Amino acid sequence: MQVQGLRKSYNTLVAVDGIDLDIHRGQVFAILGPNGAGKTTTVEILEGHRTRTSGSVSVLGTDPARATRAWRARIGIVLQTANDAAELTVAETVRHFATYFPAPADPRAVIEQVGLTEKAGARIKQLSGGQRRRLDVALGIVGRPELLFLDEPTTGFDPEARRHFWDLIRTLAADGTTIVLTTHYLDEAEALADEVAVIAGGRIVARGTPATLGGRSTAKATVSWIDHDGPRSVLTDTPTALVNQLSGGGRELPELTVTRPSLEDTYLSLIGGAR
Repeated sequence: MQVQGLRKSYNTLVAVDGIDLDIHRGQVFAILGPNGAGKTTTVEILEGHRTRTSGSVSVLGTDPARATRAWRARIGIVLQTANDAAELTVAETVRHFATYFPAPADPRAVIEQVGLTEKAGARIKQLSGGQRRRLDVALGIVGRPELLFLDEPTTGFDPEARRHFWDLIRTLAADGTTIVLTTHYLDEAEALADEVAVIAGGRIVARGTPATLGGRSTAKATVSWIDHDGPRSVLTDTPTALVNQLSGGGRELPELTVTRPSLEDTYLSLIGGAR
């Protein structure tokens, strides 16, 4: 996927202001940003659901603005919200969606993948919020997409269900599926993404791996420990040298920790500086 100079404006309002992206096959790419930053507009343009004002976009070798039915069969989309036939069962819904694709996955296998086997015969209106979200994911992957768009996919999931979902995403990526993920859960981006882009004010303000985003890997570290005077903390550019100095000839440092800014710290700093 290649995007260059992407812009979207509504009269005088600029929603997306010159975004460049290069996303590779099999990559999990997370797009982060506050509400109103332009990330949803960007993703909708990539999906072919919204026209752009200017710039070039190539997704699976095709301009989404001129997408064909065959191109749409190659992508999967898990929307933030979806409307459906509440009276249908889970199995009926997944089987029905499978008919939209030329070479779908086995609906029963997909239902098992998302953890809904025990609810296969339940009507959609009877599902909990988290179960309903799992069904959304099933509908997004039943066509065996080459490219999968996930918009806040784990909203409503309990911690165990989120971990199972993360395993599913890792499996899909390992099989060559390219995944574009938008999420407000920074631990999710850190756990899943090969690369992260932060959008604020319609522009990309930082891009990199979760470990290096915004200079995270080289930022000052906080070294904390307890000595005879009580808890101590020092902010330093050279944490290893400081620990060696403090430990002397191997002296134990009770409750020693070395921490750099978390992804959340870095993210908040980036979007705060862009406002």
